[in-house]
Amino acid sequence: MTTASKITLVRIAMIPFFFAAMLMDFKYHEIVSLVIFAVASLTDGIDGYIARHYNQVSNFGKFVDPLADKLLVISAMVIFVEWGRMPSWALMLVLTREFAVTGLRLIAVENGRVIAAAMSGKIKTFATMICIMLMIFNIPDTLNTVCVWIIIITTVVSGVEYFVKNIDVLDLRK
Repeated sequence: MTTASKITLVRIAMIPFFFAAMLMDFKYHEIVSLVIFAVASLTDGIDGYIARHYNQVSNFGKFVDPLADKLLVISAMVIFVEWGRMPSWALMLVLTREFAVTGLRLIAVENGRVIAAAMSGKIKTFATMICIMLMIFNIPDTLNTVCVWIIIITTVVSGVEYFVKNIDVLDLRK
């Protein structure tokens, strides 16, 4: 197993600790949650850099890296829905986009094509991570609402871009 994949697995292993820190009521649990989430988020860039820079790109890494990202983000959003900081329909929108883009990528791979991450997808990921880090704290409702809308808008824009740029993969004539 490559170093990059090991780092990705560490990110996955951090998710239950993040989840527990978010849900437990102890002094500074928000700060502990933030640190765990931030470190886990940073490992995404680190494992990607190592994989590309040291030629450690693997099929396992291609599968598990985006899965780790989705699990980390969705775990935070599930808690935000429970806490009333995010409406359930917004979480459903995020999940729908993730499933749809993953499905599009699977169809593309089946046809011998790889759909690389688009810039809008990278912006969505960065904006979502920052908003989640803010939303971990009991921020003012207005700022929380802004964060939710940033997540929604970047999610929709990036999802639409993936489909517009790759609609030919679906071959709707069949």
